[in-house]
Amino acid sequence: MNDPAYLDWAATAPLRAEAAAAMADAAARLGSGEWANPSSVHGPGRAARRALNAARDRIAAFFRVPADSLIFTSGGTEALALALNGAEAGARLVGATEHPAVLEAAADAIRIPVDGAGRVLLPAIAEGALVAIQHANNETGVVQDMAAITAAVHGAGARLLADCVQSAGKLPVPPADFVAVSAHKMGGPMGVGALIVRCKTDFHAVQKGGGQEQGWRGGTENLIGILGWAAAIGAWDAGFPARAAALQALLEREALALGARVNAADAGRLPTISNLHLPGVPASTQLMQLDMAGIAVSQGSACSSGTLKASPVLAAMGLGEAAGQSLRVSIGWST
Repeated sequence: MNDPAYLDWAATAPLRAEAAAAMADAAARLGSGEWANPSSVHGPGRAARRALNAARDRIAAFFRVPADSLIFTSGGTEALALALNGAEAGARLVGATEHPAVLEAAADAIRIPVDGAGRVLLPAIAEGALVAIQHANNETGVVQDMAAITAAVHGAGARLLADCVQSAGKLPVPPADFVAVSAHKMGGPMGVGALIVRCKTDFHAVQKGGGQEQGWRGGTENLIGILGWAAAIGAWDAGFPARAAALQALLEREALALGARVNAADAGRLPTISNLHLPGVPASTQLMQLDMAGIAVSQGSACSSGTLKASPVLAAMGLGEAAGQSLRVSIGWST
């Protein structure tokens, strides 16, 4: 076997050393009693609250949003569900190529079709609606024109939920009303995410409890995980996307020379994701062969690819047989 090659960063990024160190320090402080529940009013509780607030400030500053707009959750899935179920809406519309976290949380929503490259084709939008669009697709890397979409949604008197789990750190956060982000795509730990809410009018908590997160999300905050996320953000490399673009170009050039095709090649895409069609070869076969060779790739979303079924994202793009013959190769800062 060759040296293992991890090329499934779109599923999760390896934990950054800085995040692991911050989490170990937090665990030691909690273990010693120096820190306690951040909702407690005694000294150790107040110390934990200060650490939590400092991490919130750091994460909010990275995304260039007010600290009080950040609602910590257990991850991107919960953040999306909080927006979809917590925002009052006359109708809900979601893109046909959205992540399963959106499609399952809004199973009765109107599906917005996409073109052959996965770009959404916005229909007429009713006033008071909630529209959910993925900033960058987790399987193809296709980036939506969020400025135009935001203008259209707001012009109709509706609100926009942007799923930025895959794009966070690689692209600026769009001016949507709700933005979902997740730590483990950025070198932080799994099990931590946030919903950015720019206006909380006609918005209510879904998970109620002890009043944490200003009453917007009940449950003791994952202090260790949040501090790990803040540390990962502090170590973020702004030059990484440019290096990724060079690697993507190399990968796709070599793949094309060997007979592969690049799905959504003509669309604007993240430099970290390439979706390759292997004509005549079942993706599940290639996936297993590559795995045995020490190369980790995927067939699509990690939330559904365990079944090795054809990608519903590619099917929604009208790619037919190619949907079952395509692999996602995704890279990161240490690739």
